Amino acid sequence: MTGEPHAHRLVSRRRRYAGPVFTVYTDEITMPGGGVATRDLLEHVGAVGVVAYDGDGRVVLVRQYRHAVRRRLWELPAGLLDVAGENPVAAAARELAEEADLVAARWDLLVDLHTTPGMSDEMIRVFLARELTPVPADERHTRHDEEADLETGRFDLDEAAAMVFAGAITNGPTVAGLLAAARARELGWRVLRPADAPLTR
Repeated sequence: MTGEPHAHRLVSRRRRYAGPVFTVYTDEITMPGGGVATRDLLEHVGAVGVVAYDGDGRVVLVRQYRHAVRRRLWELPAGLLDVAGENPVAAAARELAEEADLVAARWDLLVDLHTTPGMSDEMIRVFLARELTPVPADERHTRHDEEADLETGRFDLDEAAAMVFAGAITNGPTVAGLLAAARARELGWRVLRPADAPLTR
């Protein structure tokens, strides 16, 4: 096939649902074969995740209930980009403090990923956080709802990667973050990008 790729043009858009985290649309877009196709799209506010790596080669994971899959999952500390004006690094630091009671002195960008590009524009930026210290007890976040009984654990990075391959960790950003961290460590961390690298959405 030669020439420029087909530019998919939006013909029409119909909003089906609007909520605080995502909006659902039905779009009609032009196709390379000359026709028009209908696609449902979930437009998402975006999110951040944190691979918190301590001085002993361990990563911090949290385990919480996820209603969509009806079970508890081991995951990275993570959260939505839903605070007006908050940049992704600040959001990641907030989530690390709220979910894992930790502060990091060093932040690097580990990986960006589109979670489900076949039906959503959701993008998650996963950071590597190092030089960890605990949040003072009297400054810790009070957890509510699903987070009220949230568990935290520290796992050797190689053990956590093995949990991915064993099917014990299935959360997509967690899988990507852990495997990216394992590979980055093998390469002496030299592949890491600055935490404030431009985010393309």
